[in-house]
Amino acid sequence: MALKKFKPTTPGQRAKLADAFDDVTTSAPEKSLLAPARKTGGRNNTGKMTMRYIGGGHKQRYRIIDFKRDKDDIPAVVSSIEYDPNRTARIALLVYADGEKRYIIAPNSLKVGQKVMSGKKATPDVGNALFMSDIPLGTVIHNIELRPGQGGKMARSAGTNAQLMSREDKYAIIKLPSGETRKMLQSCKAVIGVTSNGDHSLEISGKAGRSRWLGVRPRTRGVVMNPVDHPMGGGEGRATGGHPRSRKGIPAKGYKTRRMKNPSNKFIIEKRKK
Repeated sequence: MALKKFKPTTPGQRAKLADAFDDVTTSAPEKSLLAPARKTGGRNNTGKMTMRYIGGGHKQRYRIIDFKRDKDDIPAVVSSIEYDPNRTARIALLVYADGEKRYIIAPNSLKVGQKVMSGKKATPDVGNALFMSDIPLGTVIHNIELRPGQGGKMARSAGTNAQLMSREDKYAIIKLPSGETRKMLQSCKAVIGVTSNGDHSLEISGKAGRSRWLGVRPRTRGVVMNPVDHPMGGGEGRATGGHPRSRKGIPAKGYKTRRMKNPSNKFIIEKRKK
């Protein structure tokens, strides 16, 4: 994936760094794998705004992604690499030997025409989904299941990956993108490789309007509100706002919000880096 720089014909183009889409092979999605994606505007079923700073945005359709990779031991051919408006990584359309079509999150270096497979017969090649017990130690993986058969939950966004460190008893030990090291059952599945579109974090929108196209409304800072609206509001002139905290008063910057008795604590070997 590459980024595209623009001639500064307008102020919005001057600093803009946008996706070149050179890895995308088609602009027409597979119709059978589309679902409606309705926008809420941040409002609930009674019309009350429950989430601020959401609204507008271009009309989108949801792509049904196969996170489970449960079609085992049947080879599939990559038909196309596509853009998905609902996620940062690219998606790949697979056509299985029996004719079924499915979308998966595309890893880096996955090409059109390449064969992929999942299950016990799969080899540890890019794009293949294997059980943790069958993946060689040190391999980089993504789309990792937390529980067997649940479907991939971790390391799914653009340019992310985890690493299989070791195995002990019935558990595999992996290092996550956050730096956390944790145990999970060896019967969980993961996909080999790093997710695509790694340059996504380097993009610069260039103008506020591009955020509006994505459905993001302007965000009001707490320090410019009144004391009735935010703990950091009020004061004469440009006040600092005191200790940084949320609108509900929860401190930011270092305050731990994780539950002390979280059931998954026993699986965490090393906590994520601060």
